[in-house]
Amino acid sequence: MDIKDIAKAAKEASLELLGAPEELKNLALKKVKENIEKNKDEIFAANKKDLDEAKSLVDSGEITSSTYARLKLDENKMRDMLKGIEDVISLKDPVNKVFWTKELDEGLILKKISCPIGVIGVIFEARPDVISQIASLAIKSGNAVILKGGKESNNTNAAIEKIINEALNTVENFPKNAINLVFSRDDIKALLELDEYVDLIIPRGSNKLVKYIQENTKIPVLGHASGICHIFVDKSAKVDLAKKVCVDAKIQYPSACNAVETILVHKDFSAIEELKKALCNAGVKIVENPQDFSIEYGDKIVSFKLVNSVDEAIKHINKYGSGHTDSILSENKNNVEKFMNYVDSAGVYHNVSTRFSDGFRYGFGAEVGISTNKTHARGPVGLDGLTIYKYKLFGAYQTVEPYAKGEKTFTHRFI
Repeated sequence: MDIKDIAKAAKEASLELLGAPEELKNLALKKVKENIEKNKDEIFAANKKDLDEAKSLVDSGEITSSTYARLKLDENKMRDMLKGIEDVISLKDPVNKVFWTKELDEGLILKKISCPIGVIGVIFEARPDVISQIASLAIKSGNAVILKGGKESNNTNAAIEKIINEALNTVENFPKNAINLVFSRDDIKALLELDEYVDLIIPRGSNKLVKYIQENTKIPVLGHASGICHIFVDKSAKVDLAKKVCVDAKIQYPSACNAVETILVHKDFSAIEELKKALCNAGVKIVENPQDFSIEYGDKIVSFKLVNSVDEAIKHINKYGSGHTDSILSENKNNVEKFMNYVDSAGVYHNVSTRFSDGFRYGFGAEVGISTNKTHARGPVGLDGLTIYKYKLFGAYQTVEPYAKGEKTFTHRFI
């Protein structure tokens, strides 16, 4: 099938999934987990082929060594994949959740209720374990999905998608074509034009990829183009703990989108040089007062700036930050409250590393990505972020005319 036919089929599957019971979705996930575990050697063999082919891409500079590292699928990642599916099974069904119930008038009841989004396109680079994460979240939230991975992981992606669909095909009443995989760059371009069938696009990858998608589609895009994360070390911060948190936020995984890129330090903090030394000892290069604070290093490099107050730190973050994750290290209650309220980011933290911004760490089971959007989903996006809502109105054959004439009035009472 070409990409348009795939999108049409996915749309039909999404309509069948709208009312799928939780038992059916959990059974599908159980079968998927079992089949992946049963056929993991096939997946490892496909991954080895990708790794062998990717070596030349690293040598030619087409992909980085860090991308190559993310491509590798080993026993530990396989264990995490399987555990991720288990975690999604254990989560409550995010669909048909009643947010509120309101009586419009006697016998006229309005409910706001969660429902699936529909067809979601997910475009990602490397990391073949993403397929099982996205597929499991899509199944549990009642969405159909179209996946496009990086060419460097084509063999692994194809193996995992085949094994997932083999499992789903054994589940009675589970719709066909709910989980789909495409391969070419032309497919991406075509997918971005299919707003008639695709309801949401989620890009996971480089800034270049995300910006390209945002600029080339009418379909809503959920994601983040960059991760310029900050830590503000207030003058009241505990020295040893502040050093520990700053080092963790930079070196625990330097290329992650939630790694700290700029450290702002109050000019009266008592251990400025100690903090610098701790970072340097951890292998971090410090760039003091750079000309451009909008750089996402993705490496053991950090911008460093002294500020006069929490207000100056907030102003800096709201100017240069990407709205991803920012943290204050402080024992001053008023400064903490001001920072938490006035920093305009999806994640605003107190006395913790920015690296906690993650769907798994939030207990979402897994995540489809992190969003800096100001739409229905923000921050790490898990199951709830893959739902929207509808209004259900239950009545007894009422008409609008009596209300329009003023003969009847609404009660508008939450119940």
